[in-house]
Formats: sequence, C-alpha cells, structure tokens
Amino acid sequence: MWEQAAGWGRGMFEIFGIPSQALFGQLLLGLINGSFYALLSLGLAVIFGMLNIINFTHGAQYMMGAFAAYLLLQNFGLNYWAALVIAPILVGATGVLIERLFLQHLRKLDPLYGLLLTFGLGLVIEGLFRNHYGSSGLPYQVPDALKGGRNLGFMFLPNYRAWVIVLSLAVCLAPWFAIERTRLGSYLRAATENPVLVRAFGINVPRMVTLTYGFGVGLAALAGVMAAPIYNVSPQMGSDLIIVVFAVVVIGGMGSILGAILTGFALGIIEGLTKVFYPQASATVVFVVMVIVLLTRPRGLFGRAA
Repeated sequence: MWEQAAGWGRGMFEIFGIPSQALFGQLLLGLINGSFYALLSLGLAVIFGMLNIINFTHGAQYMMGAFAAYLLLQNFGLNYWAALVIAPILVGATGVLIERLFLQHLRKLDPLYGLLLTFGLGLVIEGLFRNHYGSSGLPYQVPDALKGGRNLGFMFLPNYRAWVIVLSLAVCLAPWFAIERTRLGSYLRAATENPVLVRAFGINVPRMVTLTYGFGVGLAALAGVMAAPIYNVSPQMGSDLIIVVFAVVVIGGMGSILGAILTGFALGIIEGLTKVFYPQASATVVFVVMVIVLLTRPRGLFGRAA
C-alpha cells in the first residue's frame, strides 16, 4: 500500500495499461512533430493559396534554414537567437530569387509545371548540400537559456521542446490573423482572384506575389532553425518530412491557412498516440487519415467548395 501511494506521489500511474510517462512522453513528441508539421504546412498553404504553386522545394528550404543556422554559428559566431531572425531572411531571399527567375513565368500555366519545376529544384538543392556536407548529420547545440527542463510530476518537460511548441503556435497564428483579418490580407486574397482590378488601385501585384512566396519560404527556414537543436542538421532532413507535410496540407484543405495549422498539430498528436497504442501503424497513420478524408470530403477538412 505504501509503495503504491509513493508511486502515485511520484506521478507514476497507468492510463489504459500504458505507463503515464510513456504516454505523455509520446504526446509531447507528437506536439513537437505537430509544431513542425503546422509551420511547414502553413508555408505551403500560403504559397498555394496566394500563388497557386505546389512548392515541392519546401523540404529543401526547410533544410536550408537549419544549415543557415549552423553556418552562421560556425563561420560568424552568431548564436541560435540571431539565427532565428537572420536565417529565415536569407533563405526567404533565395525564395524571392527563385520566384523572379523561374516561377513568375509559370503563373498562367497549369500548376503541374510549377510542381515539376520546384520538385527538380528541391532535388538539385539537396544534391548540392549532400555533395558538400555528406549524408551524416551535423550537431547544433540547444541554446544555454533553454537547456534543462521541468519535472511536472507525471513527466519531464525539456525547456527547448516547450519553447518550440509555444513559438510555433505563435508564429502560425500571426500569419493567419494577418491574412484573414487585416487590409493587407484582403489585398493578397483579392490579388489571387482579380489581379487586374487590384493593380488598378495602384498595388504592385507581381511584387506582392514575389514577397508572398519569399514569406512562405522564410516560414520553412524558421522551422529548420527550430529543428536544428532537436535533429541533426542533414541534407536529407527536408526530404524525410515533406511528403508527410503535403499529406497534412491535403487533409486540412489546399490553400486553407487555418486548416494547415489545426491539422498539423492534430496529426502530430495522433501520430504520437499511435506510437503508444499501435506502433506498427505510426509511419502510415497520417496517410490513412488522408485517404479517409479524401473519400469523404475531397476538398479537405477546411477547404472551400469549388
């Protein structure tokens, strides 16, 4: 009896036969994965919703954000906090260059052309990094201010993991508010529907489109910086994630900002719980959900009717 009470005092109990620490640990892992799913899906949804481009370079741009943080530290001594600001700007600038050099010429063509172009660019970028840095991962340290963690009784919560969840949620909500609730957002939406009319009001639509693409790329790079201390900085880190992220976007609804955010976090949690109760299905549960959603609601959970 005393041992049982002591166990409860230390937060050791079971839920559906699963030790609480294992269950909550996987929930935390699911939230962390969901944070990256949401950030990357948000960037994809912004680019597709505003530009009608299926951006398969997104995984490579996520990887470039992590490498930018690593190189800023190694070559210039700039720490994680500086990289959070500088890396998305640098990688976003490469996105602006890609849009100006290539994607602007495909605006009036079938979206398939943009998909093929960005898929090829992603392969080229990943190949260049793999050729120069190899396939093994490079370490990136957690910033000193976020080392350690807190004992919540039922689980141990690393400070950096908590930071990733909170920051990603804040970053996701800010673009959603800007696009859906501000005048700038109304201009962006109008430019996708009737660019000629918007141009008549003196707004430079091509520049707006270019900056929107750069912003979506910057979101991917920000996710890469946040991922660097958790995962090794590797040329393959984007290709390992991008297919799942596209499934998240499809489930949420192509072009739906809110759908990308909510679906990203939800599927991360579902994936984490699946690892506890049925580990064999953890790698495929996202795609099973995608099939079910497409069969019952082809436009996605939050997609608008055509």
